[in-house]
Amino acid sequence: MKVAKRTVVTIDYTLTSDEGEVIDSSSGGEPLAYLHGVGNIVPGLESALDGRDQGESVNVKVAPGEGYGERDPKLVHRATRAQFQGIDELEVGMRFQARSGNEMTVVTVVAVEGDDITLDANHPLAGVTLNFDVRIVGVRPATPVELEHGHPHGADGNHHH
Repeated sequence: MKVAKRTVVTIDYTLTSDEGEVIDSSSGGEPLAYLHGVGNIVPGLESALDGRDQGESVNVKVAPGEGYGERDPKLVHRATRAQFQGIDELEVGMRFQARSGNEMTVVTVVAVEGDDITLDANHPLAGVTLNFDVRIVGVRPATPVELEHGHPHGADGNHHH
């Protein structure tokens, strides 16, 4: 069976930066299962896997626009230490959930200068070229429930994570 819309695809993958740094990998763990064609994975990888066969290996370079997007300087904000009540130590790299209207977003502390805190709401991989080394482990039709929910329910489609 070929990778196509409405199939559950299982992949082993390693994601590296252009510098060769491993960002993420399924190595040593379970392969990743996703529902193809509904945006479960970044667009550039999804389009590169479209029409491929089970057992195929693919190396894909995904530009930021087809990955997690370009960095947006408007998503970098200044805050004050007083806005972080109950948190004794603020360190670069800490992540917090922030509410903006009805939306929740994750912000990362990128600088701490006295009482001035700089927060970045860009995805940590925004602006990064992504290099995927992928092996397609399995392809199967999605169940009606998986299609309704928009994600796979395990290797056999029966259980919910």
